[in-house]
Amino acid sequence: MTPLTLAFSALSPAGASAKLNIFIFHRVLPEVDPLFPGEVDALRFATMLDWLKAWFEVLPLDAAVRRLADGSLPSRAAAITFDDGYADNYTVAMPLLQRAGMSATFFIATGFLDGGRMWNDTLIEAVRHSPRERLNLRELAPCYADLPELPLGSWAERRMAIDALINRSKYLAPSDRLALVEAVARESGAAGLSDALMLSSTQLRALHAGGMGIGAHTVNHPILARLSDVEARQEMAQSKASLESLLGERVGLFAYPNGKPGTDYSPASVELARACGFDAAVSTTQRIASRGSDPFQLPRFTPWGQTRSRFGLKLLQNMWRG
Repeated sequence: MTPLTLAFSALSPAGASAKLNIFIFHRVLPEVDPLFPGEVDALRFATMLDWLKAWFEVLPLDAAVRRLADGSLPSRAAAITFDDGYADNYTVAMPLLQRAGMSATFFIATGFLDGGRMWNDTLIEAVRHSPRERLNLRELAPCYADLPELPLGSWAERRMAIDALINRSKYLAPSDRLALVEAVARESGAAGLSDALMLSSTQLRALHAGGMGIGAHTVNHPILARLSDVEARQEMAQSKASLESLLGERVGLFAYPNGKPGTDYSPASVELARACGFDAAVSTTQRIASRGSDPFQLPRFTPWGQTRSRFGLKLLQNMWRG
């Protein structure tokens, strides 16, 4: 065993003291995106899978959660998850997972299947394809009122503009946010934004038939903490029911949109996940899961080190933190 593998074994033994690393991804692009050069592409994902295969025993998340609860996890247990339901999860990620002999669980925001587009992707694609050299959006909404004019002369400037717009739009009421991003798209002058970013129902069924797990991620990817209990329950329950209808089997896993406890979901959201009949739910808290973890707030973490050693050391730090 390598020193890193020995360290992982010591921090994640088998049995009752076992720990579970749950890795989180969103997209795997076919090639490097100049707008998001740090986003995982096919070559990098394949490399990361090689590292994970060498260091961990990667299990399907549903099986890993059951074995965590009953104390039967193997040493260095891990699971891989994806959020949102992008089409490249099927076209790019799944073949690489199958080639590595691994399974992952894909959490699907069902309202965007079959041609939908998430609000943040509308902003991203509008800024990406804008023919303008700068954007002045201060008149569009109060949340943009103190936003300086946004230069778009380079990929780096466009990325900075996207980050500013997403950060100021994220916690608006869903209807206000939708109206605003559509206004930004019009103001950007971008034409023909893609409606093929997300999975189709056919791709989703093929993803599942290819040995991948499927979990629910609400319908519209809202900030659950900002909804009433009635609205939040509807988002959770409807996504579960839609997926069960599409797949013809029960869906037992849930991922909170954005996933930060207290900010993106509340204790009430956790109780609603239980009440909706899920077996477990995942957050984006950066920790490693143990037998004492709340099964409805399981942590997830992915280090973004570019080299094997940096990736491994960041992962080791997260495991040490417990």
